[in-house]
Amino acid sequence: MSIAALNKKIWLATPTMHGDELKYMTEAYDTNWMSTVGANINEVERIAAEQAQKKHAVALSCCTAALHLAVKHAGETLYGRPAVSHGALEGKRVFCSDMTFDATLNPVVYEGGIPVFIDTEEASWNMDPVALEKAFEMYPEVKLVVAAELYGFPGRMDVIKKICEKHGALLVEDAAEAMGATIDGRQCGSFGDYSAISYNGNKIITGTSGGCLLSDDIEVANKARKWSTQARENAPWYQHEEVGYNYRMSNVIAGVVRGQYPYLEEHIARKKAIYERYQQGLAGLPVQMCPITEGTEPNYWLSAMIIDREAMCKQVRDDANALYVKEPGKTCPTEILEKLAAYNVEGRPIWKPMHMQPMYRMHEFITRSGSGRAKTNAYIAGGVADVGADIFDRGLCLPSDIKMTTQEQDAVISLIRSCFD
Repeated sequence: MSIAALNKKIWLATPTMHGDELKYMTEAYDTNWMSTVGANINEVERIAAEQAQKKHAVALSCCTAALHLAVKHAGETLYGRPAVSHGALEGKRVFCSDMTFDATLNPVVYEGGIPVFIDTEEASWNMDPVALEKAFEMYPEVKLVVAAELYGFPGRMDVIKKICEKHGALLVEDAAEAMGATIDGRQCGSFGDYSAISYNGNKIITGTSGGCLLSDDIEVANKARKWSTQARENAPWYQHEEVGYNYRMSNVIAGVVRGQYPYLEEHIARKKAIYERYQQGLAGLPVQMCPITEGTEPNYWLSAMIIDREAMCKQVRDDANALYVKEPGKTCPTEILEKLAAYNVEGRPIWKPMHMQPMYRMHEFITRSGSGRAKTNAYIAGGVADVGADIFDRGLCLPSDIKMTTQEQDAVISLIRSCFD
């Protein structure tokens, strides 16, 4: 397919339905189990726990809700139940992934915690275990780590878990993007003391929304179920002794998720084929695809790439705009994204690191060498002082929709190649 022949939108990632979803949704409708109780929810919790190699799963309205209840439970476990007007982490530092979607750490703020951002590992694009160790040296009192697995390409969450255990800290594993990915054969979502997975509309499987909190502890699961249904006490009337939330998954949404689970491996295989076609089609260009860490098997949710430093044209960004100067043989993420958009193709920048976000710029940011606040955007020959900022500067996410045809992907590749002319 030629570039000129692109006549429909090529999306970054969209839901892919198979038909079973409608069957289970219809079952919920026909039996009138349309609220937050029903067979679909029960089955999703059973499958989710089994797939993620955890003992218990709690089906919730979204992955952010799962992360919130995980962080809340961890805070109360570590520091006791707070007063009603205060969060469970009030005034406590929490080590958080830096290069991620802000939903990873927003629950820390919901509960009054203070995010401390841990720099990104250049080799994996995930939380850097070396920087995490440095953070514990600087703040040994910290007892909670919230770490995400980026784009379905996990780093060494097993190593991060061991570091947490060494320092007596709990781990919340944000596996929203990594369902079905593995580390040494073990499922992402199985490493955290608490883990969260997502069924958002663009994820590897979807319920259009929804998520699950995963745990091996039945008390965690029971507490999450209680909190997610407004924390009602066991009384004949509505009695409440603590703050609750309206976080439970709908039985209708659960029907979509239930119908999607049998296709998880198929979706992963199709995402992998897309990643490999990009590798082949972009060969010879001064670019690198997002790295695969040794011992891991990604789910390939989003294919992303980074432009070699010497092939970057001049590019500057503020909080809302980007400018670049075109140079022969060079390009930048802004130019490529503009070129894709001009042909009705959706791409997007790499996650902007949290320590660069306006609301978190004054928070502590820790690199391998210690405090990194003064090192933002400072790149060093032979190494990078601020890895997340560097990847954000040079990287972008490519269309990874599993309904994209090989001909359409070839056209996308041609568009990218044209930017290096």
